[in-house]
Amino acid sequence: MVAAADALALAPGARNALLDHAREGADRDPPAEICGVLAGERGPPDRVTATRRVPNVAAHPRTEYELDPAATMAAIDRVEDRGSDAVGFYHSHPESEAVPSATDRARATWPGYVYCIVSPPDSIRAYRYVDDGFVELPVESVE
Repeated sequence: MVAAADALALAPGARNALLDHAREGADRDPPAEICGVLAGERGPPDRVTATRRVPNVAAHPRTEYELDPAATMAAIDRVEDRGSDAVGFYHSHPESEAVPSATDRARATWPGYVYCIVSPPDSIRAYRYVDDGFVELPVESVE
């Protein structure tokens, strides 16, 4: 069961950055999933105030994502150097709903962290990865 305080608070700038990045991926020919790191404060509720783009190095970027490992760690270091927390990760589904795929489930490796999925033009859904899968979180817009 998700506690009432267990939500994702999403600042407007971060929301816009997620949607803009996802639209860029959807506009490619062929479309590609995009990905990155969510920055802010771990909660509850977790609060996302910024994003850090990370290259998608998946073999089939149209239908899956794989965060570049070195770029991911560098992004997390930059986030922490600025006094923020790595809250989780994000990626897009340019041609499907913002729900975890079988590949998303298999590749999730950070228990307790938030995984956002963005589906253009404007759907953002958040999930907390727990030992037995994903639990959907409400996404709240905050200033």
